Amino acid sequence: MILLDSARFLNLRYGISTAALLTAIAAPAHAQTAAPVAANDAAVSAVEASQAPAATDAQDQSPPADQAPIVVTGTLFRDSNASSISPVTVLSAATLQRANITTAQDAIRSVSADSAGSISTGFRNGFSAGGAAVSLRGLGVSSTVVLIDGLRSANFPLNDDGHNAYVDLNSIPFSIVDRIEVLKDGASSTYGADAIGGVVNLISKKQFKGLEGSVQGGTTGHGDGSHYRATMTGGVGDYREQGWNFYLNGEYTYDGFITNHSRGYPFNTLDLRPSGLDDRNRNDDSLTQANPQAVVTRVAQTDLNNPLAGQVGQPTNQYQLLNPNSCPFGTFTVNTKDAQGTGCAHNIPDEYYIIQPKQQRYSATGRLSVRLADNWEAFATGSYSHSEVTITGAPSGIRQTQPFGGSASIASSNPGIVLPFYVCASGVNCATAPDRRLNPNNPYAVQGADPTQNAARIYYLFGDIPAGSFRYVDVFRTSAGISGDLGDGFKFRLNGVYARDNFSVTQHGFINVQGLLNAINTGSYNFVNPEQNTAAVRNQISPDRTTPSYSTVATIGGSLIKSLMELPGGTLNIGGGFQIRRETLMNRNQNADLAYYALTTSSAQGRQTVTAGFFEIDAPFTRTLDLNVSGRYDHYSQGYSHFSPKVGAKFSPIEQVSFRATYSQGFRAPTFAEYNPASSYSGFTTFTPPASFVAAHPGNAAYSGSYSIGAGSKGNPDILPEVSRSITVGTMLKPTRWFNMTVDYYNIKKSHLIVSGPLQAAAIDAYYRQSNATAGCAAVAAVGAGYQCKVVDGVDPNNPNALPRLLVLDVPYVNANYQVSSGLDMQASVDLRVTDSVRLLSRVDVTRVLRLDLVTPAGVVQKYAGTLGPYNLSSGGGTPRIRGNWQNSVEFGKFSLTATTYYVGRIKQVAADTITPVDGVIDLSCANTKAAIVKGSDKSNQCYIRPFIYADLNAAVQVNDQFRFFVNVQNVTNARSPLASGAYASNPNYLSSWHYAGLVGRNFSAGANFKF
Repeated sequence: MILLDSARFLNLRYGISTAALLTAIAAPAHAQTAAPVAANDAAVSAVEASQAPAATDAQDQSPPADQAPIVVTGTLFRDSNASSISPVTVLSAATLQRANITTAQDAIRSVSADSAGSISTGFRNGFSAGGAAVSLRGLGVSSTVVLIDGLRSANFPLNDDGHNAYVDLNSIPFSIVDRIEVLKDGASSTYGADAIGGVVNLISKKQFKGLEGSVQGGTTGHGDGSHYRATMTGGVGDYREQGWNFYLNGEYTYDGFITNHSRGYPFNTLDLRPSGLDDRNRNDDSLTQANPQAVVTRVAQTDLNNPLAGQVGQPTNQYQLLNPNSCPFGTFTVNTKDAQGTGCAHNIPDEYYIIQPKQQRYSATGRLSVRLADNWEAFATGSYSHSEVTITGAPSGIRQTQPFGGSASIASSNPGIVLPFYVCASGVNCATAPDRRLNPNNPYAVQGADPTQNAARIYYLFGDIPAGSFRYVDVFRTSAGISGDLGDGFKFRLNGVYARDNFSVTQHGFINVQGLLNAINTGSYNFVNPEQNTAAVRNQISPDRTTPSYSTVATIGGSLIKSLMELPGGTLNIGGGFQIRRETLMNRNQNADLAYYALTTSSAQGRQTVTAGFFEIDAPFTRTLDLNVSGRYDHYSQGYSHFSPKVGAKFSPIEQVSFRATYSQGFRAPTFAEYNPASSYSGFTTFTPPASFVAAHPGNAAYSGSYSIGAGSKGNPDILPEVSRSITVGTMLKPTRWFNMTVDYYNIKKSHLIVSGPLQAAAIDAYYRQSNATAGCAAVAAVGAGYQCKVVDGVDPNNPNALPRLLVLDVPYVNANYQVSSGLDMQASVDLRVTDSVRLLSRVDVTRVLRLDLVTPAGVVQKYAGTLGPYNLSSGGGTPRIRGNWQNSVEFGKFSLTATTYYVGRIKQVAADTITPVDGVIDLSCANTKAAIVKGSDKSNQCYIRPFIYADLNAAVQVNDQFRFFVNVQNVTNARSPLASGAYASNPNYLSSWHYAGLVGRNFSAGANFKF
């Protein structure tokens, strides 16, 4: 009754159908089970895992309900107490199948410890659009290590936010995964760099004999987002009887587009007046907001051959449509002192945005396992995977900031590109060309008018030129290893892996600078009726740009373990090993020639060799006390080294109760983008000049408003690793054979954070305190090493002696700040056989974030837990205080029914990293909300994003030993994503990281599994 009453209360409070919670109580949930830890990037786990009992046929080889899985992550020693000292979540193949989870990203990102900075495929913008990554403990994707069979794979060639490296979860073959182990503890003592937030280890099937496969297909309740999946695995050789086994696996998945238009209000608009909030859509009320039907205004032009030479002159307020009869969604009229005219009304998110990109993935994997002799084994694997993502988006505008690093003179946004009075065939010197003619796109170009005073400044989106990208990555991976028993208590392992990611991105719709200028001067592009433009003209203005990149990793390592002696609590084990790892990256600049507006110029490259040695000692002093000590020394070819120790203990006063604790130190190595001077990251932010600067530029309206100021970061060869201190304290309870529970507290401090330009604001302020550019740039340089002017605007023709604008400055990567993450994990599982034919299973996984704080160099504390912060990281999804899932299953005879309920706590729509502190304190009250509050209204109105609850339902029937059929309904109650008006405008009113299922809506699929 307590559970039912709680469910009703939540239902009434948050508007969630009771069916969601009742179903979850009556049937299965998600895939997290507390369990021991496992395998080792130090060339340990792949072979160690292969020593698990071999599957001899196509039947389910899952361990019995009362038998814990053999864990291989986080320790050198199998089946020792050390495997349960650190908190771990184990997602078994059976658990994943019950929840119908079919991709690595869905499985791993469902773990409740995944937090701020997590990347979902649904986030289609930014540097890593199309990729997917996990961010354990909210410490960032570059502070979580992802392993395949205990060995590293190559990082995704594109860095998140320009500098954070990660393994793309979309490129990992999934149908051969036997289980996933998520170590939620510092693990640099075993795995080296980056294992600060934790480690994710995907463990594949070791042997397989027979033939098995699956087919699945479905669609959403809206009839879109179609999804298909097919897998096939075939294996020969009886490992137990014949001493060898070989299997081959193939997998294919497809997911179709989902548009914002199909999901309707409020996810397709910036106008939230129906919800009592603000209207942020300027495409239906502003004549200077670019739309697919051009609006122009009359201005002067100093150079008739240069469309970028339009002048502000005397402010004008008269605007007009080039084609008043071309508005597909109606018109709007503006009549103010600043602007008068009519424009076409548009809702850009509804017309162009997508919620889900089109994705297609296929892979092939083979594995050979051989028993060389008694207690000697070897294996070899090879895999190829292809993952591609097609993304569409809003078209490019004609008014753009200059390409990063380019001259301010090619900016089309300030004061603004114009359509000239004359055009000609060559597009050069048209004012005097013999074949000059009046520009048909310029309504002010009439016979007898002054050409210098009748240019047309244009506001326009290239709606006839599709925008978006096509991205694919090919991953080639091979690994091999050998392990054996040397006798006298010695065992050894040797492993090696090589992986390469070949990545390519083709960008559509970006505007080529020279192509645009030529099309304007020749009059070849029809701005009046864009639908009449030829493919050749469109390609001239926006030719596709394809950029290849790649990354590699090659690792060889080994370990030797020794059973020294018997202690009262068990065997005293010691072990040690080595590893050599070579990593390379070539992330090429997509806009190296500065030929395109708005296309990124970020790049990263480098190569490094890491050599490491490690050890571990496990001492079960008594039956109640086990002590584990480990450490690892890593040396990087750049010249720095780091030692990472770890101590853990487990105390079991009685069989049913255990207490555990760990203390560890770790580090995150600088990425190639952060330490290599050949790498660079760039971005623009909006800046409003001070009043003194505006006053120094009278008569020039271009200097009175906000503009985009760029900052570029180059790799700093003197950068040092981030370092961490991690503590966990917890308890494990197992009062009966059918129930167990763990509760763990974690506290992680990450220091020497690698940040880009923490004194950027101070540098800009220093520049604007001076009276001329020379003094201004000297003031920027005085702020600190690495700060310098890069691009300064040209002289203001109206005020030639005044300080020009600072357009771009260089800022360094430096070590600064520290971050603290702390919270509680709770996991529990029930496996109860009610009768011979009825079995109940229940699993719950919940994380409560107590703190996620970042302390700036000035000592200001930015608190992120329960808010939209860190807002400037990845998708800006924020940090929910509570995340959890609950899976309940009932198996009766050949039938099974599973429901998985997911919960995301409420989020306050404030972000500390976007709020200016006052007297060193950041005000996180609703006074600083990012919600779309109507000016002058109560800012507490919808200051919070409400909690989100939804449930998946899966029903299956095992017809016989060969066939299983299933039906799955994701988000069975069709729960809607909560309104998040403070989200990025590119994700209008939703958080894709946490509320994605509520955007997709009810999602149906059906399929079959077969085994022979």
